[in-house]
Amino acid sequence: MKTRKLPGLFFFFLFTGIALTAFGQEVEQKEAGKEKFKASTYILEHIADSHEWHILTKKNGESIAIYLPVILLSKESGLNIFSSKRLAHGKEYKGFRLEEEGELKGKIVSVNADGKVDEENLPLDFSMTKTVIGMLSAAIIGLLLFLSLARSYKKTGISHPKGIQSFLEPVVLFVRDDIAIPNLGHKFEKYMPYLLTVFFFILINNIMGLIPFPPPFGANVTGNIALTFTLALCTFLVTQFSGNKGYWKHIFATPGVPFWLLPVMIPVEIIGLFSKPFALMIRLFANITAGHIIVLSLICLIFIFDTLALAPVSIFFVIFMDCLELLVAFLQAYIFTLLSALFISMAVQEHH
Repeated sequence: MKTRKLPGLFFFFLFTGIALTAFGQEVEQKEAGKEKFKASTYILEHIADSHEWHILTKKNGESIAIYLPVILLSKESGLNIFSSKRLAHGKEYKGFRLEEEGELKGKIVSVNADGKVDEENLPLDFSMTKTVIGMLSAAIIGLLLFLSLARSYKKTGISHPKGIQSFLEPVVLFVRDDIAIPNLGHKFEKYMPYLLTVFFFILINNIMGLIPFPPPFGANVTGNIALTFTLALCTFLVTQFSGNKGYWKHIFATPGVPFWLLPVMIPVEIIGLFSKPFALMIRLFANITAGHIIVLSLICLIFIFDTLALAPVSIFFVIFMDCLELLVAFLQAYIFTLLSALFISMAVQEHH
């Protein structure tokens, strides 16, 4: 008799319980030190990018964290590589400091001999933050999945899907048949690599963000507006470089529009070029970030009201929201890919 594998939901709930326990220990430590619990502070710290992967706080106040590499390029000292542990708790190292308040909060800055920020010589920061580690991990996972899929096809050819192939093949066909072909028609093959890359990259990052523990899971990667901006910029560039004559004529000489009205229409069309990727950027960022904030807010209710009576209700709603976020993870990957295909189709379609 074969031993049945434990369902994925068991591990999901296990990791959720570990995260809730660690979060509770951290809050209790703050309360023991007579520090008033501020839900907004905890929520923003957990969804923001960081130079360390905080796990929990001990009763003696010490933190257990995975400190990430700091890579700085300074005009004065050149390239500097060291652990972020050297900058933890407001410490200075080699003339650098991690700001914990003010406009530069969360940024590594250069400091003068008197300890003040040297704003004229701020270093270029290429550090491996939580977002970077999460993004690279998602890329590696995606690469391994598709290399495995390629080996499977090479070995068995076009046959009944097995193993990981049985999961990936329907998703790939879904992107092709329901997103690429309806929007791009016979030109879909040229843009399939980009659409598949965007879809799976967003999907993997969304799912990794729902698993609270261990690292590199739990990072709010697609809730980072810099990442969503980059993804939207990629769609924007692909769209513009794919534009045909009819596409550009519609922008600078809209058919059927009187000549005297063109000075008004041209700025409107140009604004439309940038509003499309802007909508892509904000939609993905806002939906993923909002989901994380809601889950953390439900957890914080236990500590805001300072009663364990709310714990069962709070945990139930957290699990419910996590299940809903799993749906959102797929939905947002689908919407971003669909709109990208739609915007590209507007640039490559033949205008008659």
